[in-house]
Amino acid sequence: MSSTAANGRERIVVVGFGPVAARLVEHLEPLVRAGRVALTVIGQERDAAYNRVLVADVAVGRTREAAITLADPAALSAAGVDVRLDARVARIDRPFRRVLLEDGQVIGYDRLVLATGSRPVLPRLDGIDATRALPAGVSFLRDLGDARALSAALAAQQRIVVLGGGILGIEAALAAAEEGGRVTLVHHGRSPMERLLGEGARVLAAALRRAGITVTAGTTSGILLADGRFTGLALDGGGRVDGDALVLACGVRPRTELADGCDLDIADGILVDHSLRALGTGDIWAIGDCAEVRCRDSSCAACAGPTTPQGLLGPGWQQADQLGLALAAELSGTPAAVAGPPERRDPVLVLKARGVDAVTAGETDADPWTEEAGLAVAVWADPGHGRYAKMVTRDGVLTGLVCVGMPRTGAELVLLFERGSELPADRSSLLRLDSTEGVLAALPPGPDATLCRCAGVTRGTVQESVAGGCSSVADVSAGTRAGTGCGGCHEDIRAVIEQHFAVAVAS
Repeated sequence: MSSTAANGRERIVVVGFGPVAARLVEHLEPLVRAGRVALTVIGQERDAAYNRVLVADVAVGRTREAAITLADPAALSAAGVDVRLDARVARIDRPFRRVLLEDGQVIGYDRLVLATGSRPVLPRLDGIDATRALPAGVSFLRDLGDARALSAALAAQQRIVVLGGGILGIEAALAAAEEGGRVTLVHHGRSPMERLLGEGARVLAAALRRAGITVTAGTTSGILLADGRFTGLALDGGGRVDGDALVLACGVRPRTELADGCDLDIADGILVDHSLRALGTGDIWAIGDCAEVRCRDSSCAACAGPTTPQGLLGPGWQQADQLGLALAAELSGTPAAVAGPPERRDPVLVLKARGVDAVTAGETDADPWTEEAGLAVAVWADPGHGRYAKMVTRDGVLTGLVCVGMPRTGAELVLLFERGSELPADRSSLLRLDSTEGVLAALPPGPDATLCRCAGVTRGTVQESVAGGCSSVADVSAGTRAGTGCGGCHEDIRAVIEQHFAVAVAS
């Protein structure tokens, strides 16, 4: 049964209205205006698409909600897009190509795109029932509702407890502490991010304490409540951490419930081929955190390694661009490029805050004393000054890095890592980039270097934008998309702007 509208337009339904879906809609909107497509976007939240990566900044008042908005539902509606917010999908009826909403409405489709993203992990704790709403004072830090709850807790000068020692938990704790909050970070293991940073995690933990955060290691058994409201965490062994508000930052998992309910193939995420089409279907695609690219070709080298969704914004945007361009080409009658194996680059994980920074990428667990042909590991630690660096090379090429408290060295190592470059024979020369004596000034990377990893924007593109008249980060972001992801490149964008205008004044 076809659901094509009577006027001949092909009906596309997008389930999910997060950052990745918003990027896809940008590609499809011209087809709507041209009368080729009838597009429906279904968002579960009351708010239209916004940048989730910056939710913590909104919570502490660093950024306004309007500044992280990625879509204008009124403008989309005016263009002919059917935008449905605060709407929940009950199930997908594949035989009849229908999406059934919880309120009883039925939406037909010719093509269905699942952009359901991921959901925060709810740890198993005494006092929390997964089938019920979270107790008062307990929240995640995933959406704008959570940001508003944390903002209210800070305004009331409540004691904040953050459970989770990953990047999200650490950044939430740092953001709250920067605004004067009394914050305790509770984590497993000896130090936060120990699995990724190794011994550098102990240097990071010391930096967190200097930032005013109480860092507590332990296994949490449950939450403590008084009159139904959070009052503390219970730790194994009888310990406890008192607090007034709890932020759960224990990771995320792909949202695959709808796909599972309509018998799509699922592993960690919804299994899709290189064109992002759900395996075994001709009319369903998945993109973003919910999609796992793994084709059925057993000889495919790209699908032989890890295929679990990376949970990063940049790869999701790349998938939205790939699918958007392919659909636009097909529906416009233009021959579409054949999709090749997906590019799955090792993620670069960056923690940035005022006075606290860390970056890690590639293989980081190599032992400096391992005797293996071609492998070399250099480690440097200065705990007293909050600095740590680890460089892993194979045949001289940088294949892994950890850098804590050394932002210039970290930036240079990331550049070398992404280029697959060899390190200088004297590894210690890179450490001087952060020397207070300025022994070696960091050379500015060339125009082909990636400045914004989330959006895949090069330094040269940003330089051209600034030369064309953009004089603020907001202007550059609007014109190039640089800086619209995690925000970690904002300082680099400012540096390009300042350098451009400094030259202009000097000349």
